[in-house]
Amino acid sequence: MAVSSNFLLFSASLLFFMVSPSIQASFRPKALVLPVSKDASTNQYVTQIKQRTPLVPVKLTIDLGAQSLWVDCEQNYVSSTYKPARCNSAQCNMARSKACGTCFDGPKPGCNNNTCSLLLSSTKVATSGEVAQDVVAVQSTDGKSSGKVVSVFKFLFTCGSTFLLDDLASGVKGMAGLGRSKISMPSLFSSAFSFPRKFAICLGSSNGVIFFGDGPYSFLAFNIDISKSLIYTPLILNPVSTAPASFEGDPSSDYFIGVTDISINEKPVALNKTLLSINKEGHGGTKISTVTPYTVLETSIYKAVVRAFIKEIPSIPRVPAVAPFGACFNSKGIGFSRVGPGVPTIDLVLPNKVIWRIFGFNSMVQVKKDVLCLGFVDGGLEPTTSIVIGGHQLEDNLLQFDLAASRLGFSSSLLFRQTTCANFNFTSAA
Repeated sequence: MAVSSNFLLFSASLLFFMVSPSIQASFRPKALVLPVSKDASTNQYVTQIKQRTPLVPVKLTIDLGAQSLWVDCEQNYVSSTYKPARCNSAQCNMARSKACGTCFDGPKPGCNNNTCSLLLSSTKVATSGEVAQDVVAVQSTDGKSSGKVVSVFKFLFTCGSTFLLDDLASGVKGMAGLGRSKISMPSLFSSAFSFPRKFAICLGSSNGVIFFGDGPYSFLAFNIDISKSLIYTPLILNPVSTAPASFEGDPSSDYFIGVTDISINEKPVALNKTLLSINKEGHGGTKISTVTPYTVLETSIYKAVVRAFIKEIPSIPRVPAVAPFGACFNSKGIGFSRVGPGVPTIDLVLPNKVIWRIFGFNSMVQVKKDVLCLGFVDGGLEPTTSIVIGGHQLEDNLLQFDLAASRLGFSSSLLFRQTTCANFNFTSAA
């Protein structure tokens, strides 16, 4: 590719970045930022990057546990800087690809000979796709507002198929993989710009934000830097993949935490504790998911939590359940506070007596007028993962994933601090 003299190129590992000509040669972003919106029809969290040459906007569903960015290459993928990853190349090794082959319908994006591939999935279906690289552009940030647009020149991603979009939000062309892998978006951005291997998500019921890099993570209202007051717990590596499709021997790219107990109104719930640990098959434990709308619990855990919750609010009338929920209530008798409906708190107890406390805003879902349901779902008797913390329980909580230290920092509800995840100051790109 011929590079204009108006652009400066810097190498970083296998990656290179270009910056706007208005930025001084010494400019290197300390962090990046992406806007997040919630799609009402699917409950998916959606962001947007720019990709290709010339750059075009690409909407993506956010998948916290996916190993890479993937984009539909079958429909209207046109770019002069697209380059497939050749078999046995450094890019294929970095992607830990175990498949290499030919494609007879090309050459074109997603279909080239002598290229490696990865398994990838949407929320319901899976396939394989060509590993490739192209330009990706996002906004930089100082943690207080969005700033200049910067680009990664050779950003690794996977080419997906159009049918994978069927169960994704309207207008989405792929998924933003933020998982535990060397080719996830957080890993590639930190490699390209040499900033800490950290990222943070702050999802909202309407809008939110993703930060790549360290804090500050500041929000309007009181200009609070949330990174200064996080509670930390270790991230646990599951050695067995929990993806819908994987190769034997692949570790999980999901983020697991060590829930040891659940309490309702600070009273422990009787649980089968063996379900809370990850066994040698990779089953059990607790992971965090942005593509699961509501927290899903293994059946025995679900029944125990629902029984304990109902026991704590005997005066609130039950009403017929509304799918997918199993416990619903007449909300006329429930008061409201800054952190939502006045219902019993639900505590996820973590190692060293650390508590992730879930208040009414995150535990309850208003399904219709005067009806509130406990926003947890029965996951069946033998799910792969015993507890999957879903999007609704994450909203207006900031979560920082420190990949280098293998720890999760979480804020608890931002509503207590009179701000929300929608309050980051996005300004137009310079």
